[in-house]
Amino acid sequence: MEIKLARNEINGKPKTITLDKVTEIIEKEGQKIFYFDKENSHKDLVSLVEHFEAQGFSVYLRDIRYGLGESDYMYEVHIL
Repeated sequence: MEIKLARNEINGKPKTITLDKVTEIIEKEGQKIFYFDKENSHKDLVSLVEHFEAQGFSVYLRDIRYGLGESDYMYEVHIL
């Protein structure tokens, strides 16, 4: 599964990361906070949460609003 990371610029394109790469980062660094783009489906992010919870991690998913518009948000996933 590929997930899009949050954009660095409003008009920029989001970079993608695979679930395997996220797992590798977590195994190397321990806890980590990831920011994902609004183009990801909520279903994919819930699958990511369930994947890491099945491995024994505590995972928190929330929406981050950075503007007044309905489309001004990103997802934050904190994996402990």
